[in-house]
Amino acid sequence: MRRRKASIASVYVTTVRLNSADPVSYDTDALIVGFHSGPAAAGAEGLEEAFGGKLAATLEALGFKGKAGEVAKVPTFGSIAAPLLVAVGLGDSHDLEGLRRAAGSAVRSLEGTGRAALALPVATAEEAEAVALGGLLGAYTFDRYRADKQSPIRSIDVLASFDGVAERASVLAEAVALVRDLVNTPPSDLWPARFAEIAEEIGGKAGLQVEVLDEKQLKDGGYGGLIGVGQGSANPPRLVRLSYTHPEAAKTLAFVGKGITFDSGGLSIKPTSAMEWMKSDMGGAGAVFGAMVAIARLGLKVNAVGYLCLAENLPSGTAQRPSDVIHSYSGKTVEVLDTDAEGRLVLMDGIARAAEDGPDLIVDVATLTGAQIVALGWRTAGVMANDDEVRELVVEAAAAAGEGAWGMPLPEELRKGLDSPVADIANLQPERWGSMLAAGVFLKEFVPDGVKWAHIDMAGPAFNKGEPYGYIPKGGTGAFVRTLIGLAERHASGAGK
Repeated sequence: MRRRKASIASVYVTTVRLNSADPVSYDTDALIVGFHSGPAAAGAEGLEEAFGGKLAATLEALGFKGKAGEVAKVPTFGSIAAPLLVAVGLGDSHDLEGLRRAAGSAVRSLEGTGRAALALPVATAEEAEAVALGGLLGAYTFDRYRADKQSPIRSIDVLASFDGVAERASVLAEAVALVRDLVNTPPSDLWPARFAEIAEEIGGKAGLQVEVLDEKQLKDGGYGGLIGVGQGSANPPRLVRLSYTHPEAAKTLAFVGKGITFDSGGLSIKPTSAMEWMKSDMGGAGAVFGAMVAIARLGLKVNAVGYLCLAENLPSGTAQRPSDVIHSYSGKTVEVLDTDAEGRLVLMDGIARAAEDGPDLIVDVATLTGAQIVALGWRTAGVMANDDEVRELVVEAAAAAGEGAWGMPLPEELRKGLDSPVADIANLQPERWGSMLAAGVFLKEFVPDGVKWAHIDMAGPAFNKGEPYGYIPKGGTGAFVRTLIGLAERHASGAGK
């Protein structure tokens, strides 16, 4: 019987353009205007006058205070060209992430609206791009499996004029939407081989070179981590290598993504409450894929390779067992103490393989540990590295993208907890304390000497189990796609470490 293959074509029906028209007279279905705490309008001159001096009083009567992310809708009754005014709070600050979130919050509130114009305070190309990107990300919907289809905004106009902004914002938004789609797709429609097919199709169209290793090639090649994790499933593992080269590039980056298309925990099975959202455990591979597609589309002057380490972690009569010893691609042996510590097993193979490409930097990204959520919460990833400057570079790139990240140490004393009496290393330390850091210490063992490496643990940020906020929807978030793109841009400009 043939398996149904769900489409992963871009959901993006929303377009963006820049237009320097006057907000008061601009013909659109909804005009979005930013207000600072007070509230005081920012970015739309003459608005209060157009409303006969009554707009501020109207918003006050509605309880609108201009707090960050706050939204109020006011019928205009012909006071301006747009029939609806959407007031969005900017708070007291004026930064790029605040603009992204304000635009996203306002656009999210307009489902079913055909066109919207964003008249937020914009003075630079960077600010215009932040507004455009926030609006596009806020327009995202995922209704592939619903009978009652949603109606996102069809077009967004940013009332400003800067060259190239709309094009770049669209590339970034489409890359993030691609990853959100993949994370939101149920595992019945996204198994390792299917993910690899999508990478070949979309990656090829973007201009990437794509190579896929199947289970036989992985076994013959010595990829013991990928084989071990995937051997319990009827859906065998895959390793996808994506590559992009530029004739003027002076730097090479390698990205490695954890791609567990579903994680039951294997024989060390998870409780139901911890398993129900494990379709998101391929978010790291998704981020690498989305970033590589965007890097190619942007034509960045950098060489980049991406590895998608894809497997499905299920219990069965063929699954790996606690106390099994596996042979990694690097040659080191690993005792598997817990089959639910599987992400590091596929990453260790990907990292060792990526090092053979001679990169200036390897960055792995993964939904790796529940300990990350315990330590840093749902919105902040932990960043570890074998070089202090590299760690700070990744944190800076994340901050610039508006993605929460915090630099963390790799304490040497945690290595002893990974000692094994029968293998070179164990995949888990016996104590819970410092588990996020110990996972980083484990991965560091597979980075060859002299190779710079960073590890991003984004177990929380990859999937929003709560209510939407800013430009972040419920479900898959597309986290760290923009950080990886930012790292590539820094290396392309010579600003990388």
